[in-house]
Amino acid sequence: MKEAIPMSEGKIIVGLSGGVDSSVAALLLKRAGYEVTGLFMKNWEGDDSDEYCSANQDVVDAAAAADVIGIDFEAVNFSAEYRERVFADFLREYQAGRTPNPDVLCNSEIKFKAFLDHALALGADKIATGHYAQVREFLGAWQLLKAEDGTKDQSYFLHRLTQAQLAKTLFPVGHLYKRDVRRIAEEAGLPNHARKDSTGICFIGERPFREFLARYLPKQPGEIRVLGTDRVVGRHEGLVYYTLGQREGLGIGGVRGATEEPWFVAAKDMERNILQVVQGHEHPALLSGSLVAKDLSWVAGTAPHTHWVYAAKTRYRQPDAACEVERISGDGCEVNFAAPQWAVTPGQSLVLYESTVCLGGGIITTSRAPDA
Repeated sequence: MKEAIPMSEGKIIVGLSGGVDSSVAALLLKRAGYEVTGLFMKNWEGDDSDEYCSANQDVVDAAAAADVIGIDFEAVNFSAEYRERVFADFLREYQAGRTPNPDVLCNSEIKFKAFLDHALALGADKIATGHYAQVREFLGAWQLLKAEDGTKDQSYFLHRLTQAQLAKTLFPVGHLYKRDVRRIAEEAGLPNHARKDSTGICFIGERPFREFLARYLPKQPGEIRVLGTDRVVGRHEGLVYYTLGQREGLGIGGVRGATEEPWFVAAKDMERNILQVVQGHEHPALLSGSLVAKDLSWVAGTAPHTHWVYAAKTRYRQPDAACEVERISGDGCEVNFAAPQWAVTPGQSLVLYESTVCLGGGIITTSRAPDA
């Protein structure tokens, strides 16, 4: 188990979230001889409630960890930047029928832009976070690498980081397994060593997703039809509340003449406000052989080779899928997969890898069925 960070010096500001990962990141940097300050980022406010939002407890936990580690601590409010740069885009994407990943934009626009700018203004040499990823300098350029712990790897969410951002960033727990992070925290007496990992989108917390989205995008009920037919099998509350491949929450049951196989969302007809569904996890309509992605961002600053075999993810926690970049034109690229991919969803991120190196990616716009 790797634990030590090479001894060094300099001023590092660590983004302390209140969780165990960022706390151990700060602890390891302090032990390595850096001058460390912890900074809590408040990225959401306006409709917080103790029932769903943990921000108040998060800042208490972050301050408590900083006290045990023996570092200075401050809290900074980036909620205005978050609403402008992340949340507004989140709503626009859902309204257009796509399914965005706000954590990707939050990293590139808030944690590694607004926070980085703030830290540098305070005299920091670099920033650090508790993300499970790694960064290294190789042949005069910075590379973003997968974490040692593949079950926790977060490079997918970091794929839009630039050379300038990576040059100023450390990921102190990226070479560790989660069990070892918790062990280090417990041995150091950190009060959050057993704290449960946060899940979901930060501004939604544990609240029901549809309930939250309805505050901003009103319900527009319509028909649920079997794909390719006029057969109505139910009613939906609004297309913005559903995503491709979704099984839960459709409210379809006991359809006469249908098999007992589960129903899945296969398409959204935005013009007619119709949710189109199919039965069976392996229905051909849920499979894609290729896709087009736009709004590309490459870690190295240059695009990868075309007609070259890479690995790709079209959603977080998806196993790597072998693919070939067919073409890159302007701000778009076309990718062909060696095997059909399930529920490729517009708005999600396509992220390319070469072995453990994250190359970057883009936003999925369209996909095609295998051999289409």
